[in-house]
Amino acid sequence: MNTAGRRQQRVSSLLHQALSRLLIEEIQNISKSLVTVTRVEVTADLMTARVFLSVYGTDAPEAIIACLEKRTGFLRKTLASLVKLKYNPMLFFSLDPTPEYEQRIDELLESAKKRGRGTA
Repeated sequence: MNTAGRRQQRVSSLLHQALSRLLIEEIQNISKSLVTVTRVEVTADLMTARVFLSVYGTDAPEAIIACLEKRTGFLRKTLASLVKLKYNPMLFFSLDPTPEYEQRIDELLESAKKRGRGTA
């Protein structure tokens, strides 16, 4: 159901690449955890970007998100110099739920396999 236009997809891709590099350079020095940008979703008016992150190596990924939210102004300013857009989008950070969904699906498949072997 990806109904985003070409422009949204291009801007999303540009932001994804720039934010990935920026987080490696800036945030990895602050935190000992690995922060990965999994995807960026941009609204149709290109004014808002939701950045989905995966955080590894820490028990409190919410703390990393809070740190990024505090540094949003700095990140937007740096991002504006890296990506030349007419408007600099507002950034909203959230944890990517995909790894939990994948783990749950794997658990369900394993339990289905075990039940299938037990009845045969």
